[in-house]
Amino acid sequence: MSLIPYALARPFLFGLDPETAHDLTMAALARTQHTPFKLAYCAGRIEDPVQIAGLTFPNRVGMAAGLDKNARCIDGLAAMGFGFVEVGTVTPQPQAGNPKPRMFRLPEANALINRLGFNNEGLETFLRNVRASSFRQNTSGKQPLLLGLNIGKNAVTPIENAVDDYLICLDGVYPHADYVTVNISSPNTKNLRALQSDEALDALLGAIAVRRDGLAREHGKAVPIFVKIAPDLDEAQIEVIAATLKRHAMDGVVATNTTLNRDAVKGMTHADEVGGLSGAPVLEASNRVIRQLRSALGAGFPIIGVGGVMSGDDAVTKIKAGADVVQIYTGLIYKGPGLVREAALAIQKNGKALNPARTSA
Repeated sequence: MSLIPYALARPFLFGLDPETAHDLTMAALARTQHTPFKLAYCAGRIEDPVQIAGLTFPNRVGMAAGLDKNARCIDGLAAMGFGFVEVGTVTPQPQAGNPKPRMFRLPEANALINRLGFNNEGLETFLRNVRASSFRQNTSGKQPLLLGLNIGKNAVTPIENAVDDYLICLDGVYPHADYVTVNISSPNTKNLRALQSDEALDALLGAIAVRRDGLAREHGKAVPIFVKIAPDLDEAQIEVIAATLKRHAMDGVVATNTTLNRDAVKGMTHADEVGGLSGAPVLEASNRVIRQLRSALGAGFPIIGVGGVMSGDDAVTKIKAGADVVQIYTGLIYKGPGLVREAALAIQKNGKALNPARTSA
């Protein structure tokens, strides 16, 4: 169990600019993850395995992409009890992202707004950090944590050339990933969400499917490909996306990214900042998309549910909506590492009854 209650650390972190607090926290994790100081945040993992997309997830609670963009803290996050950790989004070349300030807290709503813009150190550094992680060697006989690698395009790459960036990243991450997530839903890279439209999505996933098959032959293993979509989609758009995912035999979907909708935070400080809103206000929008995806995709198609998980009960709502596993991000910032165990225990207690179609390991 963690030696330092998050309630003691949060006032200090929330007294800082949000991005400064984020950078300080990630630097601390990177420095301490292979030292005894990790006892400050480590926790025993809840063992509640489930099989989806040909993988055995040790439990149903994962770290969402976006927190650890450069894959520096995989082992530190693993120590918090996650069943799987997704890092990135990585782009082929390093990029600074959007101008600061670009991250804002809305504490009265348990929410964040960010317009970071895929700020990262590029694919070469990302892969070096992934290779340096040791989580696969520290399983103590247990099912190893799974690692998802999340890929995107550089901001300077024209949208008509976006496929090239995704394929470069896919080539790089494929040998090191348990699964790969294709991020086409960040609102903070110009025109990126246009890739969710019918023709653009069909072209992108068609190219990825061809390259995936070639990489599987080259490396002698099949790495599942997930696609991350936005919550700001109507039912017709979700139907098109579902059909395209199936047509190109994608292995799963991550639902959802941040939202542009501000209805739940109107009048709050920073509510009008440009960027994606995450946290509690996204819960129902994400769950709506999950329900519609489950209806369109059928019982067996893997769904990772993310958006607005601030409690164990919230995590259970995602399973009830049709997700197989869930991810957290903003909840970790507001509630601390204890949320991982709370969510995993809640799903362990209630998950199978709510979604009996899933196959436990």
